[in-house]
Amino acid sequence: MRDDTSSLSLLGKNGSDYPSRVEPGIIETFPNKFPGRDYEVVMITDEFTSLCPVTGQPDYGTIELRYVPDQVCVESKSLKFYLFSYRQEPTFMETVVNRILDDLVVRCAPRKMTVVGRFRARGGIAIDVTAQYVK
Repeated sequence: MRDDTSSLSLLGKNGSDYPSRVEPGIIETFPNKFPGRDYEVVMITDEFTSLCPVTGQPDYGTIELRYVPDQVCVESKSLKFYLFSYRQEPTFMETVVNRILDDLVVRCAPRKMTVVGRFRARGGIAIDVTAQYVK
């Protein structure tokens, strides 16, 4: 069984030409070789950064993606580039988690997906946000 990676433009590419603005189109997918089976894919990064829309100060957090793929799977390097694109994005934590979920659902049409953002304390309060999608 050979994986079809012909449509992937970031995987295997040298260098890191990160996007300067949020672009959902950067999220790439590849065919799910087991579309008849439910299985969960979990991707976690603790390097997420966005900007507070009021103060302009950085918000740091962990983004956890859990999904049951349907016809395609999310390619991890493109997800990394997509999440990196939020570094200059002024947005509230609640908004960013829901926006990530919406963008990923459009790109990969999963059976089920959950995005969790666990943000470091700002003003003494840590914020966790969970957004879910079920087909």
